Amino acid sequence: MQEVLNFLSELKVNNNKEWFDQNRKRYEESRKKVLFLTELIIHEINKFDPEIGNQNPKDCVFRIFRDVRFSPDKTPYKINMGSFIAKGGRKSVGAGYYLHIEPGGSFVGGGAYCPPADSLKALRTEIFDHPEEFKNLINSNSFRTMYPEMYDDKLKTAPKGFPKDFPEIDLLKYKSYAFTSRISDSDVSGDAFVGKIIAAFKELSPVNRFLNTAIEKWL
Repeated sequence: MQEVLNFLSELKVNNNKEWFDQNRKRYEESRKKVLFLTELIIHEINKFDPEIGNQNPKDCVFRIFRDVRFSPDKTPYKINMGSFIAKGGRKSVGAGYYLHIEPGGSFVGGGAYCPPADSLKALRTEIFDHPEEFKNLINSNSFRTMYPEMYDDKLKTAPKGFPKDFPEIDLLKYKSYAFTSRISDSDVSGDAFVGKIIAAFKELSPVNRFLNTAIEKWL
């Protein structure tokens, strides 16, 4: 994957259409590598989480083109490549597995990132009903070693509809139930990259199962 890192590094300092058009072949080759990697990962995930099914990698890999309509940043291209593997592909509202390749900022992870309001309420309801089960999943030694922290975007007060005196109210304040684990550039370009990704995703799979069960139960 070193070629992908090299392309993205150069794109970061040449984020314009003229340079991109001149290097379109390199982009297409990089995208093919990410698609192939995603296909391998899908196959491996199915061994421990068959619920995701046989996804088409093209439905999981994100476009490199930025939506600049409502952004003050008008640079046209993302400086990363990634894929979200879940039932329904990258547009899924359920929990899944995310791969992010960016020079100096690569990571793996997943869960439910910024779910829509109804899904978020379902997740909070399930955690409210089964707080110990969820805590045991995210606080196990192996999980905390791989994913030290949950994505920290929280409400300042208890979410509407839940009692403020609930002992685990802090768990219900999260707006996402997502986790990340950093990966170095040397890991991305190394021979053990796929194995590291799969190990991280396998560790995440019980949490994803809890989250997806909640969404299926309450929606």
